[in-house]
Amino acid sequence: MKPLLFALLFALAACLKDETISGYADPAAIYRLTELNGRPFTARATIGFAEPGTVAGEAACNRYSANQAAPYPWISIGPIAATKRACPDLAQEAAFFAALASATLAEVAGDTLILSDEVGGQMVFRVQD
Repeated sequence: MKPLLFALLFALAACLKDETISGYADPAAIYRLTELNGRPFTARATIGFAEPGTVAGEAACNRYSANQAAPYPWISIGPIAATKRACPDLAQEAAFFAALASATLAEVAGDTLILSDEVGGQMVFRVQD
């Protein structure tokens, strides 16, 4: 009886919808940061949600990944693991990582993703072509 119960529970869990942002954002899309705190973001920064419970992308100088398990519309990204390359845009990359780690709320609408924090910070992403 126990193997049947475990098989049933496993099958049921596989049918449940991912309640994180990974279940709401297009898993094939790469979102590019266009605006940070009301100002155009000129360096390259992307985010994607291909795997449930994780985020990954490219910052101005480095690739990164992080865990994210909060149910949508909340978001909690971290810890962020990144490669360690230097480039002229390191200050913009640091601002991007700080904003990403501070984000607590997510909104996905069409090709736009907005991440915001509790003190009014906001990141606007658009699906890149």
